[in-house]
Amino acid sequence: MSSTANLTALLGDAGLDDQATQTMQLAADTMGPAIMAGLGSVKLDDIESSEVLLVTQLLDDSGSIRFGSNAQLVRDGHNLIIDSLKATKQSAAVLASCRYLNDSRGTDHGVLYPYRTLDGAERLDSGNYDPMGGTPLYDQTAVTLTGVAAKMAEFEQGGVAARAVTVIVTDGADAHSYAQDAASVRQMVAGLLRTEAHIIIGMGIDDGYTDFHQVFRDMGILDEWILTPGNSPSEIRRAFQTVSQSAVRASQAANFSQLTGMGGFGG
Repeated sequence: MSSTANLTALLGDAGLDDQATQTMQLAADTMGPAIMAGLGSVKLDDIESSEVLLVTQLLDDSGSIRFGSNAQLVRDGHNLIIDSLKATKQSAAVLASCRYLNDSRGTDHGVLYPYRTLDGAERLDSGNYDPMGGTPLYDQTAVTLTGVAAKMAEFEQGGVAARAVTVIVTDGADAHSYAQDAASVRQMVAGLLRTEAHIIIGMGIDDGYTDFHQVFRDMGILDEWILTPGNSPSEIRRAFQTVSQSAVRASQAANFSQLTGMGGFGG
């Protein structure tokens, strides 16, 4: 995709309600390069399946992840999700992307890797995930979700059915967003969820004072897709295992209403 204008037009064909469409198009106007960086070059001809699942991880790379001694746990969690999806029969129909809250070294506008097949998904290690930034949670969630909607529209226009699982991991509430707020993110989330083609997961790692249930509710994420592990290795690992299992279930489900009906993480 060559321009923000093309991105805006694509979002108009994403099948969302007017409010979500307008909010995403405004995000494209202000943060277009960051959104386009996450789309990648995978095209219809690269997909042998009649449908595709987009699995997107938005990972907190703020300094508090490092200070809380949780950097390796986040690396391991990302890698677990990718490895688990690789082991499924549906792996060829899954595209993955990973981006951070910050435009960290080695990323393109915060994108570690744009949408690509699972075999091309980079594993996180100390060289490509070195958390030391801030927490622009609303801005980067808006960028991520707008990119998901645009990539799905690209496939849908070509006759390939698309669904998406988006995982947002943070250990703090928003602190540094300048273009978006909880209300605008909520409009995007609501529009995506109405299509019944999206699962949006929020994981808030305990920082001792933030009410992550409220943070994610304010962003429109459903209670059944919110995880709030304590700040211990065992709880964080268990939370990533739960997310991994849910992503695998999503890749195998005929439709997402099956998962929602099973109660999200409680299924």
